[in-house]
Amino acid sequence: MSDFPDGANLCPSSKDRLRADILAQRRKLTSDQLTLAGRRVGATVRQLIDRVRPAQVAGYLPIGSEPGGPGLAGLLAEAVGGPDRVLLPVLLPDRDLDWARFDGPNPTGTTGRAGTSGRAGTSGRTGTSGRTGTSGRTGTAGLRQPAGPRLGRSAVADVGLIVVPALAVDHHGVRLGRGGGSYDRALARVPGGVPVVALLHDGELLPQVPAEPHDRPVAAVITPSEVRWFTPMR
Repeated sequence: MSDFPDGANLCPSSKDRLRADILAQRRKLTSDQLTLAGRRVGATVRQLIDRVRPAQVAGYLPIGSEPGGPGLAGLLAEAVGGPDRVLLPVLLPDRDLDWARFDGPNPTGTTGRAGTSGRAGTSGRTGTSGRTGTSGRTGTAGLRQPAGPRLGRSAVADVGLIVVPALAVDHHGVRLGRGGGSYDRALARVPGGVPVVALLHDGELLPQVPAEPHDRPVAAVITPSEVRWFTPMR
């Protein structure tokens, strides 16, 4: 990690306490609650992709109770027009992020942009959102990651929409991650105006999150119950 400027408002203990509290709440979620939350969040992500129409989108492979569910990458591929248009992170030994294309199967019935018949919450079908949709492998820190060729740390600069994990976000867009600083470094390479959207469970959008100078804000959050924009979408 890089050094912070003198006078930085460092608050690792308060961040750690908040992380522990949120992770404890997530462990209480039942499988049915997680499935329903994933469907609702996924439906909103699809609507956002229809609105933004990015040529490429960066996402992630959720683990455990992370928002988005195990089929998030497949849902992104279906919505954006194919797995080759989805970039997924690869955690490097120095905690920075490389990127690789989604290596899951082609979404069923996808010949271009996905239609509405397979959308979660519309016809009762989940399409690709109900399966992991990846032949990835376990990488650094036990995280799921794609197995394909690495594209380099700067590949994220070429996407039109970024979907990121978070433990919490506050009303100013300050994001609380797991503490490695990986996304803060990755998002520093993203051009201004590219929407960065964090996925949360209900109750994780907070009035205030402890902030440090290196923290990169997000433009919006999606929860099962709402969408909140902090930066107007261009």
